[in-house]
Amino acid sequence: MTADDKNAGSGAAGSDAPAEETSGSLRPDNAPRLDPRPVYRPQIEEESSRVFGRPGGVTGSFAPPDVRHADEPRVQIGPPDPVLAEAFGRPEGETDTIGRDPSGGDAPRGDTAPPADPWRDPTAGVELGSPALHAEERSLPAAPAISAREVLFGGKVAPKALAVLGAIALAIGLFGGLLAAMITADRSSLTSRSVTLVQGGGEELGQSAVAQVADAVLPSVVSIQVAIGDQGSTGSGVVIDGAGYIVTNNHVISSAAAAPDRGKIQVIFSDGNKVDAQIVGRDPKTDLAVLKVSANNLTVAQLGKSSDVQVGEDVVAVGSPLGLSKTVTRGIVSALHRPLRLSGEGSDTNAVIDAVQTDAAINHGNSGGALVDDSGRVIGINTAMLSETGGSVGLGFAIPIDDVTTVAQALIRDGRMHHPDIGVNARTVVNDTTSGAQVANVHTDSPAARAGIVENDVIVKVGDRVVTSADELVVAVNMQKIGEPVTVQLIREGRTVDVQVTPVSD
Repeated sequence: MTADDKNAGSGAAGSDAPAEETSGSLRPDNAPRLDPRPVYRPQIEEESSRVFGRPGGVTGSFAPPDVRHADEPRVQIGPPDPVLAEAFGRPEGETDTIGRDPSGGDAPRGDTAPPADPWRDPTAGVELGSPALHAEERSLPAAPAISAREVLFGGKVAPKALAVLGAIALAIGLFGGLLAAMITADRSSLTSRSVTLVQGGGEELGQSAVAQVADAVLPSVVSIQVAIGDQGSTGSGVVIDGAGYIVTNNHVISSAAAAPDRGKIQVIFSDGNKVDAQIVGRDPKTDLAVLKVSANNLTVAQLGKSSDVQVGEDVVAVGSPLGLSKTVTRGIVSALHRPLRLSGEGSDTNAVIDAVQTDAAINHGNSGGALVDDSGRVIGINTAMLSETGGSVGLGFAIPIDDVTTVAQALIRDGRMHHPDIGVNARTVVNDTTSGAQVANVHTDSPAARAGIVENDVIVKVGDRVVTSADELVVAVNMQKIGEPVTVQLIREGRTVDVQVTPVSD
């Protein structure tokens, strides 16, 4: 079979219609033809068609055909405005320039020769001529001078009348100035030579009670300076005996006692005299110490009695707060028998004192100074203060003078102080039924153990002193005498028990 036969066979088998070549491929004549896809034409509202549609009778572009098919725009040049033509046009008869004479005359021609001027011609020769200035000079006639009378009054006032008016005005001015000076002399001046200040003092005035107390006590109160190498501290003290004995607080001089080789203590009297001092003895349990100096004609303080002190009475604190010697502050006795534990920061003091509380200002440096009643008697040794700010807030405390006398006497005689002890350790307890000092432990073979006191007993009274805290128990025991029995009242399992305890020396 030939190629033509194959083509004929294939055509007969596929279709009776002849095939046509389309885009490089054969397409049968009877192949179905699809209609073109309809174009979507949105419905146009009548109002929009009326506004944006073609005007009636227009089928093509809005512009006229002659304008649309013009090759280039037609530019029409009209005549210039007459005003502009007159201002910017060429003058009549001129064709090559627009320059003209501002005065209105004809402009000179370019070929007109300028007048000969030898001053402008550098090649001109020397010649004589007329001078540049004319010989005659013009001068104006001198104007007559105008007087002040003509200026002020137009020449209508006679000179004599003018002189009289001037004299009257001067007299009025002088009189007014003198009158004003006299009226305002005391008001306008800030200084005056007529004022003399007068001071009193010629008559006898009574001295106040505080002044009298200060005069009596200040000579017996001293300042104490303690130096350890380059370090130093200050405090106060009170002369208690003419032999040179001075009482102060233990925490004032304890640093020097701890370093006897390097420590130095000096006492400064109210008259400024300074002497060295030695430690006679000290008692850390009461925070008291006694010093001794070698000096003559000492003023000894007058000592009072604790039993005479009453709450509310006037007192004066004397000492050297913050190193300021001979300082006097005034207050009252705020409370008595105030148990106060002294930690003795920086020293070996570990004391509980039965303090006299006062609102007289006491600050650092007042320690060891005198608390004096209104009669000039020493009723306590200023020792401590309570403050959250570090300064005085009216809570000062002093060791009662009875305790000071007892301890100082023992230190002067023996160099040390013995205290009563019952051999218990206690803690403060407060509950619904009672408050007191609860026994934490009892020392073996101690007075308390021999008296039958056991742990958890709550001590509420020692002798005549009511006990409400552990610190108050220490104060109550220190009030007793060594070797003399004392009644101790305690609460045991809800029952009140009295026992006899004989304190021994610590």
